[in-house]
Amino acid sequence: MSVMERRKLSLLDQLIDNADQVLRTLGGNANQAARPSPGDSTPESELDETERRHAAGLMRVNHTGEVCAQALYQGQALTARLSDVREEMEQAAAEEIDHLVWCEERLQQLGSHTSRLNPIWYSLSFAMGAAAGLAGDRWSLGFVAATEDRVCRHLQDHLARLPEEDHRSRRIVEQMLEDERRHGEAALEAGGEDFPEPVKRAMASISRLMTDTSYRV
Repeated sequence: MSVMERRKLSLLDQLIDNADQVLRTLGGNANQAARPSPGDSTPESELDETERRHAAGLMRVNHTGEVCAQALYQGQALTARLSDVREEMEQAAAEEIDHLVWCEERLQQLGSHTSRLNPIWYSLSFAMGAAAGLAGDRWSLGFVAATEDRVCRHLQDHLARLPEEDHRSRRIVEQMLEDERRHGEAALEAGGEDFPEPVKRAMASISRLMTDTSYRV
């Protein structure tokens, strides 16, 4: 739904629309990707049980990251002041849905599940996104850039840690990394504020907590 369409909605309708987005993000198989998964054209590899569990843990972390991204963008779009910034947030969120679906599909192929802590991380991320939007559009876009930088670091780490034979997961993570870099660059080019290092370090600490728990739960 575009910014102009959302403006025509009543407050109740907007709340219903936001609730629908929450359910789609947290509900299994509730979204559809606009692009096919990069792993679809890659034959499945033979992984032993240890490799399969490890790959699933990493892809579960990636899926949780996409849940958080949806929440951040939705929170920011709700509070952003300028319509073009809202459109930027909504477009980025739409592209992140592909990642969400790809990771969920890969987890199913690996015989695993999404993180049971996703509702908690979604709530926290939505609040952070809304707060960033209230702080002003420059800070909101800067928050996107800082978040995407952190996500790219995780994805690069996961490429190094995924089993070499797990080509399907690797193709997905490689495409996600390319998209996330573009989102971060676009946020800075749109006027986003480059966050100071202490703020980035605080974000890194929160990110580590999310990755450590999502890998296991």
